[in-house]
Amino acid sequence: MSEWWTYRPEDFLLFSPRVYWRMFELHNAALWPLQVLALAAGLLIILLLAWRPRGYARWLALLLAILWIFVGWSFLWNRYADINWAAAYVARAFVVEGVLLLVCGPLLDSLAFDRRGLAGCIGYFMLAFALAGQPLLAPLQGRGWASSEVFGIAPDPTAIATLGLLLLARGRSLLLLLPIPVLWCLLSGMTLQTMGEPQAWALHAALALARHRLPPDCPQAFSALRIVTAALKSTSRAARRAATSSSAPHFSLFQSSSTWAAAQT
Repeated sequence: MSEWWTYRPEDFLLFSPRVYWRMFELHNAALWPLQVLALAAGLLIILLLAWRPRGYARWLALLLAILWIFVGWSFLWNRYADINWAAAYVARAFVVEGVLLLVCGPLLDSLAFDRRGLAGCIGYFMLAFALAGQPLLAPLQGRGWASSEVFGIAPDPTAIATLGLLLLARGRSLLLLLPIPVLWCLLSGMTLQTMGEPQAWALHAALALARHRLPPDCPQAFSALRIVTAALKSTSRAARRAATSSSAPHFSLFQSSSTWAAAQT
């Protein structure tokens, strides 16, 4: 077996792109018509932001909490973990995010979604993209509607929408709520980029917007995001340099397990 620094990112993939997108097709078929309810929840979030009735921040946090827990259980634990063992651990993080939203929203009422200016516009844009733009990426890339990623059903649009809402929010609770959506965007963006999928840009753009437009009352979160993204970039560059400079043979997990993963579908 070669030294660890000779491995390329694709050597650690446990599935092929075909298996990955087939997983979304099976997931959407199994949950239909819950996608309609999930989109209705997204529209309800927009209405709450527009009308701002009494206690609307608690209802927003409650809706997000339910969706994070549901996505963690239904997609990551029950489906993604079948082709990626690490997803079982990420599912627990999604449940933790849901619990944090419940505590910071309905229980403590420590959030206010009323930021304006450029950060607010970016937050609304990210929310709109997660609700309406993300599902369109599948047919635009020739995969068909069956593999679309829907807010509240798939993790990527759920995380992007949450980052958009947190850009609209104020409060010290943001320091607790930001890390898990950010880390998921990092992980998913790296996975899509390693597979050569063009829609990895959506996750990278969400990270860039979250990093540069964090609320000013959370300097610690801003610094933490800069450190994480800088470390990720330096690690990725080092891995690419090591891979291109080495001629040693590679043991590819992608090659060894894609056949097994295809059999699961």
